[in-house]
Amino acid sequence: MSVLLRLILPFAFGYMLSYLFRVVGAVVSPALVDELGLSAATLGLISSSYFLAFAACQLPLGVLLDRIEARKLNAILLLIAGAGSLVFAFAGTASELLLGRVLIGVGVSACLMGAFKAYVIWLEPARLPLVNGIQLASGGLGALLATKPVELALGVTDWRGLFMATAVLCALAALLQWFMVPRRAVEPHPGTPEHPLRTVFTIVRDPRFYRVAPASLLQSSTFISVQSLWAGDWLRQVMQLSPSAAADMLFVCACGVTSGFLLMGMIADRLQHLGIPPRALSLAGILAFVALLVLLQFDSGTPSPLLWAMLGFFSTSGSLMFASLAQQFPRHQSGRVSTSLNLGIFVSAFLIQWGLGGIVELWPPDSTGRYPAEAYRVAFALAALIPASGLAWYGLSALRTQLRPKASST
Repeated sequence: MSVLLRLILPFAFGYMLSYLFRVVGAVVSPALVDELGLSAATLGLISSSYFLAFAACQLPLGVLLDRIEARKLNAILLLIAGAGSLVFAFAGTASELLLGRVLIGVGVSACLMGAFKAYVIWLEPARLPLVNGIQLASGGLGALLATKPVELALGVTDWRGLFMATAVLCALAALLQWFMVPRRAVEPHPGTPEHPLRTVFTIVRDPRFYRVAPASLLQSSTFISVQSLWAGDWLRQVMQLSPSAAADMLFVCACGVTSGFLLMGMIADRLQHLGIPPRALSLAGILAFVALLVLLQFDSGTPSPLLWAMLGFFSTSGSLMFASLAQQFPRHQSGRVSTSLNLGIFVSAFLIQWGLGGIVELWPPDSTGRYPAEAYRVAFALAALIPASGLAWYGLSALRTQLRPKASST
């Protein structure tokens, strides 16, 4: 139990910070726009640069984690995140905000994969599902902190003071990981390691990957793009909520995310005992997620807390595909499969979040720099098509697989 706590507490705290950085833009973006006069596309680029930096780090992470203790690697990277938070806090231009956001993305890029690596080294396989679920749920806690608590903090300080505080938290997380996590020498894999980029190409060209992964990838990246920035603008501009009320609704959505991480794995495990594979639950959840994005278009007046909670809950459906995909490959390739999927998610999140800002900017802003509700409605309608296309790809791939034997027999 002592070892378990020494592992979970530092790594969960680091991943909580990672998720807080990911989502906080939805609450602080109005202050950034007011002070620095950012356009929608520029705001989208700054926010999404976190995802691009995060994705770029996934290629070397697998190699580094096989050669460096996860506690050391995470501690060093978290100090980089703290430096990025300070750069962001003292930024006076969009370029400086961009640099700070990139450094933050690099700094938290190993918070989840590093934890998973340490858990595999230290814990028995039977404990991994529960511990991994706790780790993911800590990310949901970070999403919760990035909503109403951040909005309340902005009543005490400004966004610059907020990011100075997160820099201190990053330093604390680094110290916890360096000194609290148990030490054990890393055992490198035998043989000459394959080049990281070649590894990704090998995985993504495999039919077992490219037929299934887009459904998970596009759903997860779409929600990340919406939750971490544009959901706040939707609530403030389309639903006409005050900043405080918008933060309350984002808090409800984050509660759905946290409960989804905790419950989806349990539901999948129970259904698997009944002969229903996790992939089926994942695909059904992605379909529900698409339907909820469409229902947002019909949400008028006071927004429905149930709708936003369900949107957060079913947003976790795509994460079930990690386990499903890993089971399709040999065990020694499972880590590379997860890293390849993670890479695709965050590259897509960068493109989608930036692209949605470009769509919004097609409409002229008013005298206060605000965009009309119609701009966000069109952007969200297009966002719903992205995970829907992933489901369509899966359906066509499955149909093609079923028809191929019939075609060959004739």
